[in-house]
Amino acid sequence: MAEARRIKPQEARSKVQAGQALLVCGYDSEEMCSGMRLEGAITMGELSSRLSELPKDKEIVFYCK
Repeated sequence: MAEARRIKPQEARSKVQAGQALLVCGYDSEEMCSGMRLEGAITMGELSSRLSELPKDKEIVFYCK
């Protein structure tokens, strides 16, 4: 498993737009996430329910404010 690292927002955006990464709101609370959800992002709950169908080579980018 790869080590987590910080990336700049511009890098995250380009990876998501290129289909290389999945953007995930890092809050456990669906309520908090709904107020801070970025375009194209999924929630932690959605990530959990979709784990088995996600490609193993796709990077996952978590964000929070």
